[in-house]
Amino acid sequence: MDYRWRWLALTAVLVAEAMNMLDGTIVQVAAPAIHGELGGSASQVQWYTAAYTLPFALLLITGGRLGDIAGRRRIFQLGVGGFAVTSAVCAVSPTPWLLISARALQGVAAAMVIPQTFGLVKAMFRGAELGKALGSIGPVMGLAAVCGPVAGGLLTQGMSWHAVFLINLPLSVAVLAVSPLILEDRAPRRPKLDLTGTALAALGSGLVVYPLIETGKDGWFVPPWLVIAAGFVVLLLFAAQQRRGTLIESSLFVGRGFPAALITSMVFFAVLTGLMLVLVLHMQFDQGMDARAAGLAMVPWSVGMGIASWTAGAHLVPRYGRRVMFVGAGVLLVGVVLLGLPQPGVLVALAIGGCGAGLFTTPFFTLALRDVGPQEAGSAAGLLNAVQQLGGTLGVALLGSVFLGAGFAAVQWVAAGALVAAAGSAVLMRHRVPEYT
Repeated sequence: MDYRWRWLALTAVLVAEAMNMLDGTIVQVAAPAIHGELGGSASQVQWYTAAYTLPFALLLITGGRLGDIAGRRRIFQLGVGGFAVTSAVCAVSPTPWLLISARALQGVAAAMVIPQTFGLVKAMFRGAELGKALGSIGPVMGLAAVCGPVAGGLLTQGMSWHAVFLINLPLSVAVLAVSPLILEDRAPRRPKLDLTGTALAALGSGLVVYPLIETGKDGWFVPPWLVIAAGFVVLLLFAAQQRRGTLIESSLFVGRGFPAALITSMVFFAVLTGLMLVLVLHMQFDQGMDARAAGLAMVPWSVGMGIASWTAGAHLVPRYGRRVMFVGAGVLLVGVVLLGLPQPGVLVALAIGGCGAGLFTTPFFTLALRDVGPQEAGSAAGLLNAVQQLGGTLGVALLGSVFLGAGFAAVQWVAAGALVAAAGSAVLMRHRVPEYT
């Protein structure tokens, strides 16, 4: 394929990835406006985000396997088309539960798109170009995660909350128009779908997340902590079942590097996603901002993350490798601590936090996926994205509940402790500087 067409195809892949990741955060700013128009319980504000991220997380590994079997470009195209249709349904939903149901189907479609990214990029690029292409994934994912609140505020206040879903339609059409340029790719050996493993992962994660979001509600037949405990038992059964299952390539767990990356991803993105939700709720509920003002207040975070992501990918990671992650975690920790400052100090804190997030995400994804082989590509990309999204769902549930129950200061302490834990698990990732050759 001609050089220019390859980069155009990569752009389509990255736009689809950004669109799907953006949708996980763009609704956070719009959620109060949706709640005001559609009504419903306070916990449904959290479900507008969690209903998307939970099925997204649970089906990412299965989505990666479908790409291994049927072809990654084909599944990518099906997912983008499904995402467009479900976005339209979200935009016209007249009730909270119809919107939540449509959000869940959006998550299913997104789970067909995101796991294909890594395999498609590796099929189109080699050598130094592959390093540059892979280095673009982290910044795109990170920027999409934090640009969502900004876009959500501008669209909600300038138009209506319906626009945060309708924006997906022209983007999806553009991606589908360019998608024939993407090279088809699949696993060298055709794997099988593991429906039992998928069901166990879905059940266990659902049992853990649901009580965290619905905490404080009356009418539980059993204590919520018992439901969470049952969820962890089911997840342990899933782990045991995977010794004979085919959902995850067992070779990914040879050595400590990839397992450490999974733990780091879950904890770090729990903080990042949960904190974004809490910040916009804090600005609107506690500080009286409207959706546009809350969205614009997030601009320093987005700008800081964009600059830091580009600088890390272009200059710092090739030279300093994994050490950049720890600098990023430290800078983000400082930003989180300073978020309690009054305006305009909080804007400085957001810029610092964004820089830290950008410095962390770029080397993290580069190191986590650098040595994955062709047979492992779908499983690895699906699993890494799955734990990221599951972490985001847990972060929304946990930090959202802490905020509603104890206030923003308590959220800062919990987020700071989780960041320290993420840095500790990142120590166990590969001890080398990635080579872009």
